[in-house]
Amino acid sequence: MVEAAVRPDLTPYYEEDLAPRNLAPLWEVLHQMVTPEPESVCESAIWHYEDIREVLMKSGEIITAEQAERRVLILENPGMTGRRRITTSLFAGLQLIMPGEIAPAHRHTQAALRFIVEGSGAYTAVEGEKTIMEEGDFIITPSWTWHDHGNESDQPMVWMDGLDVPLVELLDASFMERLGEKSQPLGRPTGDSLARYGSGLLPVDYKGQTAASPVFNYPYVRTREALEQMRKADEWDSCHGLKLRYVNPDNGEAPMPTIGTFMQLLPKGFETSSYRSTDATVYCVVEGTGTSLIGDKTFEWGKRDTFIVPSWCPQRHTANEDAVLFSFSDRPVQQKLDLWREDRGNA
Repeated sequence: MVEAAVRPDLTPYYEEDLAPRNLAPLWEVLHQMVTPEPESVCESAIWHYEDIREVLMKSGEIITAEQAERRVLILENPGMTGRRRITTSLFAGLQLIMPGEIAPAHRHTQAALRFIVEGSGAYTAVEGEKTIMEEGDFIITPSWTWHDHGNESDQPMVWMDGLDVPLVELLDASFMERLGEKSQPLGRPTGDSLARYGSGLLPVDYKGQTAASPVFNYPYVRTREALEQMRKADEWDSCHGLKLRYVNPDNGEAPMPTIGTFMQLLPKGFETSSYRSTDATVYCVVEGTGTSLIGDKTFEWGKRDTFIVPSWCPQRHTANEDAVLFSFSDRPVQQKLDLWREDRGNA
């Protein structure tokens, strides 16, 4: 698209005729609004867990989970400082729950995921059911569901929070309500939803009632076993290694309609082909070490690190040892709107 020529002679028209009437000339900005390819202020970046764990634990000394409501350190994209987001459409942060603490019950229209980074034995409760969280587990909190968190173990618990806050903010659709109690009343036994909906079976008369998955904890032990079973076929995608997507068992779509989640295995020595897609993606390293070339920047990563690949930015990943990566993005939204694209490069 050709950029509009500068026309100083039109300034009086803009300032005297248009501005007082809350009008503006499209021809001056069309080239910025409709671009040949995605142009994002989102930047590639990495957060090394060993560099930030100390300050995360320090937050547990200066404010309680109840005082903070949610004791979270925001992972703020360096290209969007002060805007409280990790990509243009997603929020991410590390939440800390110390032994004996409870993050009080509330609900909001923003959908959230929890990806367990460190610790074992704490819990989250969603809509009257508690689940015990282990490292590598992926847990959902769908829009407008009651949820609280607690740590009944003797060690700190840390997880990644991923929310669609910027998207809901864009749509002016934010609502939030506090229960007024630390914990919500429980109405189902622990593990009920996984047993009822997450074993390739559904109750005979079950009919899905929401767009979100009825399963709210996807245990890592099951995911890891699936990856190992599929490894035996020795069928590796050149761009992804072995990559699976989490699904809603009702319909095969994403567990939450605004956030897509994935887990992939890269075997030792595997180098992916160049790949890019329109969904800016947050990666969390579950196992192993490796290197990623994102655009023209190289990042070395290891267990519990987090890194970002912006929209339409070429990426290549190399595993120094067997590596497992969890990732999430706004892909379901883009696919529903028929906007999502990918480029498999030389694959």
